[in-house]
Amino acid sequence: MDRRSALGVMAAGLAAAGAPGGARAVNPGGARAPGGADESGMIYRTLGKTGEKVSAIGLGGYHIGNQSDPQESIRIIRTAIDHGITFMDNCWDYNNGESERRMGQALRDGYRAKVFLMTKFDGRTKAAAAQQIDESLARLQTDHIDLMQFHENIRLEDPDRFFAAGGALEALLAAKQAGKIRYIGFTGHKDPLVHLRMLDEAEQHSFHFDTCQMPLNVMDAHFRSFGHQVVPRLVEQGIGVLGMKPMGDGNVLRSGVVTPIECLHYALNLPTSVVISGCESVDRVNQALEAVRSFKPMAPAEVAALLAMTKDAAMTGRFEPFKTTSMFDGTAHNPEWLG
Repeated sequence: MDRRSALGVMAAGLAAAGAPGGARAVNPGGARAPGGADESGMIYRTLGKTGEKVSAIGLGGYHIGNQSDPQESIRIIRTAIDHGITFMDNCWDYNNGESERRMGQALRDGYRAKVFLMTKFDGRTKAAAAQQIDESLARLQTDHIDLMQFHENIRLEDPDRFFAAGGALEALLAAKQAGKIRYIGFTGHKDPLVHLRMLDEAEQHSFHFDTCQMPLNVMDAHFRSFGHQVVPRLVEQGIGVLGMKPMGDGNVLRSGVVTPIECLHYALNLPTSVVISGCESVDRVNQALEAVRSFKPMAPAEVAALLAMTKDAAMTGRFEPFKTTSMFDGTAHNPEWLG
């Protein structure tokens, strides 16, 4: 993406967001404010047309399921919540369900009421999707999930399967009617063209997604860009923008041209409702919190300078292997999950 296009995305995003920093709630006394913030000064943003206020940083679900001691996972989750992070990310398949189980344990003792809980499912059929939704509810120890998302929209036929007779959407609508879920979204990391196909199919079926999740980082701006091709359409339609892989599971940092805070600031500067960050330790939670505390809307010149630093490294997709290889494609390695 050239500089003019990049800055166009930034300008559109900031205009759509109104105040790009969102509402920053601070309570120096340490007691929790109504918005869920404490002295950390968390930013809260509106999730698309839902009207829900969510933390601008979300806690990634994959990374909280692989600590050797489950109590450490619980500590990570509760530390995030105690410091104002309300958006919880997860998925039915993360760590063979262990991520959901540990999050369910962490959300006991009143913590469930403090968060906006999201998880994802893989089933492409009504039966498979319904079963996975129920399994997620059991693991998460909750009677409802705030946001349920269709996971890994990465194949050109995935949108067709979602809307097909006997497909996943039928299970989602039934679950919503039963009060098991509140909002519906979709995710994917492969190619913006697949996301655009999903949005096209949604229009054909007069269906409005509440959210859409995709990689948004300093490399994406130059290569198969979700930020350039998908985000403006989401903003136009009032669909909540969920950015993931701000550091690309560490791959973006391996380029050696950007820091973690720069990565998070860039993603926060986009018209994202939430930037989901994987935090495998309390230190990583603190890093994400520091990014929020130090974030200020970036001037166009700052954005241009950051993108100029990453352009050469980004052009082949080397540092976004989730786009160019199958290593991140869980449903490709486990086709039985699709149903």
